[in-house]
Amino acid sequence: MPSTPIKVQTFLANLPLFREIAPQELDRIALGTREQHAARGEVLFRKGDPCDGLHMVIYGHVKLAFTSASGDEKVVELVGPGQSFGEALMFMEKPYVVYAQALADSLLLHVSKSVIFEEIEREPRFARKMIAGLSRRLHGLISDLESYSLHSGTQRVIGYLLRAEPEPDTAGNVAQLKLPTSKGVIASRLNLTPEHFSRVLHELTAAGLITVDGRTVTILDLERLRTYEG
Repeated sequence: MPSTPIKVQTFLANLPLFREIAPQELDRIALGTREQHAARGEVLFRKGDPCDGLHMVIYGHVKLAFTSASGDEKVVELVGPGQSFGEALMFMEKPYVVYAQALADSLLLHVSKSVIFEEIEREPRFARKMIAGLSRRLHGLISDLESYSLHSGTQRVIGYLLRAEPEPDTAGNVAQLKLPTSKGVIASRLNLTPEHFSRVLHELTAAGLITVDGRTVTILDLERLRTYEG
């Protein structure tokens, strides 16, 4: 049975990049937007493919990665609901430098380059929002570089768990989250080996800070985890 088409404007309006855009502007952008359903494991694009727009994740998770000369995979970014990717290469009119793979059954919106460029020429305010989005991405990459250079493996894992927005209980101290993908993929994202990542989880478990059950991580003491130095 075919799925019911989504109201593209409704989803666009809830994404940070388009949250303050007027309805008539959303209507124009929607004309150049298409749904993209991706099953878990499906490759959305490969390194070297032309970049003809930007992607936004409605639900699910997408891995951006490349393969080194030795055949090892390096995860560059894990993209979740409400996040976008591909803006920089779209503006540079360069092919993709990574590949994208769905980590779960996902729904994305693909906004064509032509409709983005037309809206920028029509509305300077929209251009400012695009610049702000690219600036946030750059700031995130710099933060990652700082983390890899200055922070220990334990600090990187703790930072990841806290940034994953775990759901606290009513007392606000015990929280739970579900890892969006395998521990190996997350380890690569944090520039750690899978073995190192597992050791850190065991260390935090032994310290009474977390419990791990498959992909479910329960943080037993948020305040202690924030200040833990190992």
